[in-house]
Amino acid sequence: MNILCIGGGPSGLYFALLMKQQDPQHRITVVERNRPFDTFGWGVVLSDQTLGNLRAADAVSARLIGDAFNHWDDIEVFFKGRSVRSGGHGFCGIGRKRLLNILQERCLALGVELVFETDVTDDQALAQQYQADLVIASDGLNSRIRTRYADTYQPDIDTRQCRFVWLGTKKTFDAFTFAFEQTEHGWFQAHAYKFDDSTSTFIVETPEAVWKAHGLDTMPQEEAIAFCQRLFAKYLDGHALVSNATHLRGSAIWIRFPRVVCEHWVHWVQKQEGGAPVPVVLMGDAAHTAHFSIGSGTKLALEDAIDLAHEFSAHAGAFSTHQDLAAVLQGYEARRSVEVLKIQNAARNSTEWFENVNRYTGMEVEQFAYSLLTRSQRISHENLRLRDAKWLEGYEAWLAGGHPDAGPSQGGVAPSGGSAAGNFAERGGHPVPPMLLPLQVRELELKNRIVCSPMAMYSAVDGVPQDFHLVHLGARALGGAGLVFVEMTSPTPEGRITPGCTGLWNDTQEAAFKRIVDFVHGQSSAKIGMQLGHSGPKGSTQLGWETTDEPLPAPAGRPDAAPNWPLLGASAVPYGAQNQTPHAMTRADMDLLTRQFVDSTRRAAAAGFDWLELHCAHGYLLSSFITPLTNRRSDEYGGGLENRCRYPLEVFRAMRAAWPAHLPMSVRISAHDWAPGGITGDDAVQIARLFKAAGCDFIDVSSGQTTRQAKPVYGRMYQTPFADRIRNEVGIQTIAVGAITEADHANSIIAAGRADLCAIARPHLADPAWTLHEAAKLQSRAVDWPKQYLSGRDQLYREVLKQKQAAALEIH
Repeated sequence: MNILCIGGGPSGLYFALLMKQQDPQHRITVVERNRPFDTFGWGVVLSDQTLGNLRAADAVSARLIGDAFNHWDDIEVFFKGRSVRSGGHGFCGIGRKRLLNILQERCLALGVELVFETDVTDDQALAQQYQADLVIASDGLNSRIRTRYADTYQPDIDTRQCRFVWLGTKKTFDAFTFAFEQTEHGWFQAHAYKFDDSTSTFIVETPEAVWKAHGLDTMPQEEAIAFCQRLFAKYLDGHALVSNATHLRGSAIWIRFPRVVCEHWVHWVQKQEGGAPVPVVLMGDAAHTAHFSIGSGTKLALEDAIDLAHEFSAHAGAFSTHQDLAAVLQGYEARRSVEVLKIQNAARNSTEWFENVNRYTGMEVEQFAYSLLTRSQRISHENLRLRDAKWLEGYEAWLAGGHPDAGPSQGGVAPSGGSAAGNFAERGGHPVPPMLLPLQVRELELKNRIVCSPMAMYSAVDGVPQDFHLVHLGARALGGAGLVFVEMTSPTPEGRITPGCTGLWNDTQEAAFKRIVDFVHGQSSAKIGMQLGHSGPKGSTQLGWETTDEPLPAPAGRPDAAPNWPLLGASAVPYGAQNQTPHAMTRADMDLLTRQFVDSTRRAAAAGFDWLELHCAHGYLLSSFITPLTNRRSDEYGGGLENRCRYPLEVFRAMRAAWPAHLPMSVRISAHDWAPGGITGDDAVQIARLFKAAGCDFIDVSSGQTTRQAKPVYGRMYQTPFADRIRNEVGIQTIAVGAITEADHANSIIAAGRADLCAIARPHLADPAWTLHEAAKLQSRAVDWPKQYLSGRDQLYREVLKQKQAAALEIH
């Protein structure tokens, strides 16, 4: 093949050498606009894992790169006059210029043609000149090729909120260093690491508003660098900060990071003289970017090259036809785009953490550092243990200490009610996993931070819970969760989602629920919560195992029968074209329903429930008021967000007044509609503030399901960032929910202060004793404490331990 790589950065050079190594008969040319030794960066960072990938792909260049790397294991965080240092992180730094020179030399040794000082303005003309069968568009962040064929690639470029400047210094850091400094206008942070024996990269970053408040947007380059040098002087030991971008003027050295995502990576260009079209394939920053805070831009570029080269190797030369070549490139795009998306999702979390440092500055340095280390959600609690077990055990001990000044209003971990420190001492010094820390809310104490989510079971008869519910909820209470929620329960017959959903509007229902509550209290140490809600526009639908969210069908043989009951909504907006149009609530409707919610609240208290939650999410009735997608009202209950929240707040206040003052109340919200024009994270913060002012103790943070047009971005713990933001900006405790499936997830969330409780749904369906089994896995590394910790509380747990010991099982 004739292969043309436009752009001589890491991806273009590395792909060239890998393909030449694979088949010396390929004619491969790399065209670069700069001179061989020009570079405008400082150092780059790669993980030990990425180095392993390079060794497997090309041992020769990997050895040269490894010899030039400066390796370190430690990360040190400086914050509010204190520091935290942890080890085992395994990173390497190398000068960008040195990395490129190694790849250039390796290319030349293999016979790749390198063409410098050639600015490509027409890729098609150049491809024709070199008779290219394949063009690699590795022309960087500001890719002309991506712009030219934007209709095919469909790039989405999101310019982020912080300004940063890429500097260097002769101060050599012995750890990857994060330093945070507060000014009269806000926070600045530095990312610093050594990349050769005498030089370190020193990136300074701050939010746009803070940058402008200091006048850095109009400040000459020399003055701006001097400002940064004064601000971070304590870390520089007298060394200067310098720039190697002197070709830029004024504030142009300060950049807003552009996150690039492309829908497609391959464009086909028809040859002028006919014949098979030529593919133009995006690679590296031209295809995608990942924020420097997770150090993955160069990693992604190199691994793009590895992946595409592997794809060609797997086809063993069978790419002589257009169809064969298309299959190779389709495989590359399909697989690689998924891997990149994982990194970009992690990078997004990391980026947002640094954009919102002020959110976490109420924390002590211990938790602040933990939050920073786990900010991407790719590094977990147990992963930190593998890296530095001694440091993590020290942090767990700190967390279990129950700091009286720590809580969401200050950004710290929620207080444990004073019992955690005593439990810590009882266990002889073995730290408690964060998810097993107790929590006191008002006068209620939960034994741990695990919640069994409210999940519709569709098994009630006329709203009355059955023996099924006793077994279902009782099993999960015995299974170790600190709090078990009943499914969303309606205060009226018409407020049920389906005919099989529970209700709480009569004595029979109340008595059936009391039987369940009494069992939970009598046979376990769990607490039990009631979630009240009205289905609104999503009511009168089929059972969950039939066709979800679809109206009830007419009975067999009676096509004219009308099985569906009338619906209520904020406005006459159906959930979907096939759903009924709800009746827009009148003032009289609102008054009546509020009284019905209050009546159900009193019944829940009489039944003995420990916790009450109001459902204001997922497109149900109260949610239909909050989201602008379904609230089209022109009265005082429509329009702006505060007006849209007015009726849900009226209901909440009335319920709070009727609910015992010593017991907690929470509200479940959809923190994002995942649809254009809907609720966003900014709105969720304001919604939470309004409910907090009304006396809410917890926000149960879900998202979506308010419209059929929603397109959520799924992933592990994908809703947790909303809980994190609400908790640490509003100063209210939160419940995280959504794709939390392991103890490791829950421990990371609680330890980082992203939420105070973790609600687990599907795993509890599969395993009623999920909490006990996850605790048993954790127990394998600290055999002596769980039995003592839970002694006298859970007979079932002691049985689990007894069986484990009898079978001599080692749980990993």
